[in-house]
Amino acid sequence: MPSSAWTHEAVVASFAMLVLAIESSCDETAAAVIEDGRRVLSDVVSSQIAVHARYGGVVPELASRQHLLQIQPVLQGALDEAEVTLDDLDAVAVTYGPGLVGSLVVGVNAAKAVAFARGLPLVGVHHLEGHTYAAWIEAEPDVDPGFPLIVLIASGAHTDLILMRGHGDYEVLGRTRDDAAGEAFDKAGRVLGLGYPGGPAIQRAAEGVETPLVLPRAWLGDSLEFSFSGLKTALLHKAQELGVYPPPPGGPPPDVVAELASAFQTAVVDVIATKAAEAVRRHGARGLVLGGGVSANALLRQECAARSPVPVIIPAPRHCTDNAAMIGVAGSYALDRGITHGLELDAVPSLALA
Repeated sequence: MPSSAWTHEAVVASFAMLVLAIESSCDETAAAVIEDGRRVLSDVVSSQIAVHARYGGVVPELASRQHLLQIQPVLQGALDEAEVTLDDLDAVAVTYGPGLVGSLVVGVNAAKAVAFARGLPLVGVHHLEGHTYAAWIEAEPDVDPGFPLIVLIASGAHTDLILMRGHGDYEVLGRTRDDAAGEAFDKAGRVLGLGYPGGPAIQRAAEGVETPLVLPRAWLGDSLEFSFSGLKTALLHKAQELGVYPPPPGGPPPDVVAELASAFQTAVVDVIATKAAEAVRRHGARGLVLGGGVSANALLRQECAARSPVPVIIPAPRHCTDNAAMIGVAGSYALDRGITHGLELDAVPSLALA
């Protein structure tokens, strides 16, 4: 069965610091205060879903404007919730890439301002590394896999399989060649008239549904890469064939929409869970870590746990989506390795992990 986190002598470090963390890579403005590397004192997230829902996806310019409006109250909210002040902090961590450049700039500049004003160490965190370290949040000593680990990041912008040999030691084994899983879910949600974001809407529509409908899988030979554009197109054609798209007067039959949602979700999960388990076997991994918003999907969590030959570590759903707590934990481990950045730190929208 999946576990929320684990303890291992190579994983758990002894920190004595209070870190303010900031995340603004896409459409959530988030701040958190992390104590001693893993303990979350506060975790504040301001979501922009309502702002972007009418467009069926994130509009970068609107996102950056919302970050400007929300960054100060979110920062203050995190400090208040943690019952600390800027004078109590030991360091500042911030996402500096990858992501939307206008969104990243807001968080990076806010972090640099705090670090400069209080003379604090500043550490830039890779967004995917943050999703990886979500599994370290509030870790309990119930699972002990150790390194190496396979990390699956499935989100709106990424579907990556990563070999993690140790803290800060990564190798990307495969990634999507086109749409990320979350992006595919969003597009499928629009086709089926289920709204935005598509992932949670499709999961709700597919709940309890068993369907004979089978949509194609892109296996791409024996590679560990992904492709969802063909599946998306197949769904569109099937929705047109069954009279779901474009929506007829009075709306499409709910049972047909539910069957299509179930078939689409099953196809996505089948490929991801199979390739994740294969990556574990090929590289002799001792654990499989899931991260990113799509890893909150119940079927994906279930299938990864069922197919993996090693323990599966999955963060709580609220830490699968973008949040600052994961950035604070990743930043704490980076600081423990002596990694800091100067005030020249800038947003890097296409930042590579390895």
